Amino acid sequence: METHPTPPCETLAERYQALLEVAQAISVHRDLHALFRDLAQRLPRVAHVNFVALTLHDPVRNTMRLHSIQANVPADLVGGHEGPVEESPAGLVWQTQQPILVPDLAEERRWPKVTGHMKEDGVNSFCFLPLTTAVRRLGALGFLSLQKEAYGETDLEFLQQVAKQVAVAVDNVINFAGAEAAQQSLVRERDRLSLVLEINNAIVSHLELPELLKAISACLRRVIPHDFAWFCLYDPATRQLHAHAMDFPTNQDFIEAGDPIPLEGTPDGLAFSSQKMVHVRSLSLTEFPADIMKRAAAAGLKSGCAVPLISHGRALGTLSVVSMQEDAFTDDDAKLFSWIGNQVALAVANSIAYQEISSLRDKLAKEKLYLEEEIQIAYNFEEIVGDSRALKLVLKEVQTVAATDSTVLILGETGSGKELVARALHNISNRRERAFVKLNCAAIPTGLLESELFGHEKGAFTGAIATKIGRFELADRGTLFLDEVGEVPLELQVKLLRVLQEQEFERLGSTRTIRVNVRILAATNRDLDHMVEEQRFRSDLYYRLKVFPITVPPLRDRPEDIPLLVRHFAQKFAQRMKKRIETIPLEAMKALQAYHWPGNVRELENFIERAVILTQGPDLFVSLVELKRAPGHAVNSGTTTLEQAEREHILKALRESDWIIGGPAGAAARLGMKRTTLQSKMQKLNISRPR
Repeated sequence: METHPTPPCETLAERYQALLEVAQAISVHRDLHALFRDLAQRLPRVAHVNFVALTLHDPVRNTMRLHSIQANVPADLVGGHEGPVEESPAGLVWQTQQPILVPDLAEERRWPKVTGHMKEDGVNSFCFLPLTTAVRRLGALGFLSLQKEAYGETDLEFLQQVAKQVAVAVDNVINFAGAEAAQQSLVRERDRLSLVLEINNAIVSHLELPELLKAISACLRRVIPHDFAWFCLYDPATRQLHAHAMDFPTNQDFIEAGDPIPLEGTPDGLAFSSQKMVHVRSLSLTEFPADIMKRAAAAGLKSGCAVPLISHGRALGTLSVVSMQEDAFTDDDAKLFSWIGNQVALAVANSIAYQEISSLRDKLAKEKLYLEEEIQIAYNFEEIVGDSRALKLVLKEVQTVAATDSTVLILGETGSGKELVARALHNISNRRERAFVKLNCAAIPTGLLESELFGHEKGAFTGAIATKIGRFELADRGTLFLDEVGEVPLELQVKLLRVLQEQEFERLGSTRTIRVNVRILAATNRDLDHMVEEQRFRSDLYYRLKVFPITVPPLRDRPEDIPLLVRHFAQKFAQRMKKRIETIPLEAMKALQAYHWPGNVRELENFIERAVILTQGPDLFVSLVELKRAPGHAVNSGTTTLEQAEREHILKALRESDWIIGGPAGAAARLGMKRTTLQSKMQKLNISRPR
């Protein structure tokens, strides 16, 4: 490398005159870089120099930092390098306060890292001198030359004079910078106190997390500039953090509300697990390899801070600010952010409590509505009227299984009283103090059934203008009665099976898992065995529901209960209509007992209500003509359906064989069919052996 530096002054007087001019010129500077730009132009007049290096000691870190290097030749040397005291000639000069003179760099074996950089830029000799004032030791001043033996012992005295002048100038700059930094620190402290006040006002004014985050982020952005901010809350059920609120001034899709944030491989997860602030100066996918961090890096995120939100010793989640610039946050920013996180944690705890209270309030309101409906219906265990052997067997089964939390499948024809059995199960169970929630699966459109069961979040679908609590959530710690469960569509049966097995689900439009403790009662008038064979009902769901099946006998199989039911319904409707009914004609009662009642107890109840309406005197008016015309009449009508005829035929064979099904004298042999075939038909026709 050829250079043509300005030749230094020839006489000593000229050199000192030039030194005086240098001292006067550099004394006015208030910036180290400006100071050294000026030195790089003036010092070649007083010495053979191609590079001027300023190295200062950092008392906090006990390191030597190359603050500035100026050259009058093209070079790759730059300022900013930092290293231990013992690894540089400047460090030795600072320690010993003695100059170092190296006439030939090729023969120097000390400080290989530093001298290696010098050699790359063609340096062949150098001289380092203490940079010291009367008050303190600052560091070292280096003179580097492309010439060998550019500096001799005779030059040291003069160069020391130069170093003294530079030391005073550097000290003045540092003192000025210190005073300016102190002033700036006061300004920052004032701004931060103002920030604290604003954040406290935001905490008081906002209970919803999204609004709270936006208010806090707006306050922070004036003191700690950032591009994005978000809240993450911990979900104990999933053991993950979930993004709950975000402040993204620009459209970004690398994270959305509800997204899970793993505890491993993310700054948020590390901050939550360690309960310490995480300061990321430059995002490293090696350090944080989670997929969401890859998406964040692709979106341009390069640095950030994450602080844990801890309230009363409980870790709630994290608050994060990120930037699209590297090393965007200073240590002071990080400390302030950490302190603010402690204040924000209280607000987040209050917000969570508010949301929980609101949710409980809504749930209690809906429970109240359900309970009011239940009171209006006024069904209870005592409403199951009858004294037949078949009914007593059902009630015995109810009492047996009620004390457990086992799933019960109630089978029976329409109107036979399956809901009354379900209510009886709940009323004598350990859950009787909690809600009894029912859902008729056949009465809800298929598209809305999932929302009714599991609830939905605001905006989950068109028309979802608010968050809705589903029946499973509403029945938590109580009982859920799924009437007409055979009508649940196949695509929803999978999700229903999961709730039955795991007791957990997600609302529509949400990724947050909700755990519940619900006892399931189901009822159907459909032949689920046949539906399973036709693959219209999942076999795994069927067997999960059929833990304890109870078959409610049709009214025609317990005709001895009809008189009790007739009197019960007649009295109930007479009181309601303020009528006085004293007797029920014997002929009417016989006709009522002889009728087939295809609609079972519900049909009988409606018939008696109509009879009470038509009754004008003390005797219940029963339209015998109506009973005779009815298609289900079993005695007076000359016609029966094929199914009714088959059922009566099988019942007759069973009675004649004393309810023995197999064997030579069994009912199957009498009917000329296999035992398994007879058992299948008995189940299909709701035929069960009296006990």
